[in-house]
Amino acid sequence: MSLEWNEVKLEDVGKIITGKTPKTSIEDNYGGHIPFLTPSDDMNVKIIKYTNKTLTLKGLNEVKNCLIPKNSVCVSCIGSDLGKVVLTSEDTVTNQQINSIIVNEKFDYNFIYYTMILLGKQLNYMSKSSTAVPIINKSTFSNELIFVPSLEEQKKISSILSNIDAKIDNLDKINKNLEEQIETIYNSFFVYYDDFSKEELEECEIGLIPKDWELMSLGEVTTKIKEKVGSDDYKVFSAVNTGNLILSEEYFDKQVYSKNIEKYIVVKQKEFAYNPARINIGSIGRNDFNYDGCVSPVYVAFKVEEGYENFMNMYIKSNRFNQWVVTLSSGSVRQTLNYADFSIIKIAYPPKDLVNKFNKVYDNYYEVINYNNSVISNLENIRDTLLPKLMSGEIDVSKINCDLE
Repeated sequence: MSLEWNEVKLEDVGKIITGKTPKTSIEDNYGGHIPFLTPSDDMNVKIIKYTNKTLTLKGLNEVKNCLIPKNSVCVSCIGSDLGKVVLTSEDTVTNQQINSIIVNEKFDYNFIYYTMILLGKQLNYMSKSSTAVPIINKSTFSNELIFVPSLEEQKKISSILSNIDAKIDNLDKINKNLEEQIETIYNSFFVYYDDFSKEELEECEIGLIPKDWELMSLGEVTTKIKEKVGSDDYKVFSAVNTGNLILSEEYFDKQVYSKNIEKYIVVKQKEFAYNPARINIGSIGRNDFNYDGCVSPVYVAFKVEEGYENFMNMYIKSNRFNQWVVTLSSGSVRQTLNYADFSIIKIAYPPKDLVNKFNKVYDNYYEVINYNNSVISNLENIRDTLLPKLMSGEIDVSKINCDLE
């Protein structure tokens, strides 16, 4: 640590606020306009721009002493989300699981954000050694020690890291825009039938579809996968509510799958799997990794006709599919959807030539998206490598000419 860095308590950095939930629980998604931040929101971003719940003015009046301004540093201080950090983008209220710092003028809020990222990782790691639910109260939080350089150096350090994060954010926005365009094209081809006249459509039990298309069930166009892992070695996937299959070991803080995966189901590239008990919240996805994997034996895995993988990947994210899932799973006590019920779902099955036309567009877009994702991954690695070195003073920025704008 450089001699020019000083040790301070978090309470010296700014006012510490512990959030609070209104007693009348009047926070909601639509009626309010004050963001209400909880650890269940996406705290994996730098700046929180959307919260799942909001407060009405009545709710705000109950917790008005907990209102924090834009650029406050919010830290989750309980449970498995302990240590997650975000900045506010506007006046916000948090629940009691979050401690926030309203950074004063002696410190750079971006620098404090990155400092808390490192501290948060340390606190999260330490909490895993305890069997009790990890929690950091306001007093403990306020007395946590951090090291800080001069305000000028704080701004230089945070400028370097913020510029990297801004590039990542910009690429994320480009990718989201491309994904929205793909969805628009999919809907044009396979939902609204924009290339067909009214005379070319006919009525069936799911509405109007092109006359030369077939009305089929998912049981007719998918094949259930039964291959087991056995003695082979595979990575374990989990289906999450974003509509993707992800690596379980990277997504969860602890191992949630069995030590013995012999009975797990093999899911090869471009094959699909879903959690029958959670498909109603979107836990279904395709293996988009460049290697085969496996899923829990409680999952359902299936494959489709070659060439129809992109079409099916879009279909399982569509409103039409979700409506079927809700209808077929709502009658169950546990709201599960087994393969027999999944097979009942009706689908307008397009001809191969139209699917091939869509595949060309889809593949071109995803070539850009995948390239952007590789750049994002590289930038994240650079940021994560620089972060501890910059925040410890190992890299001296005092003589670096940074564009602080």
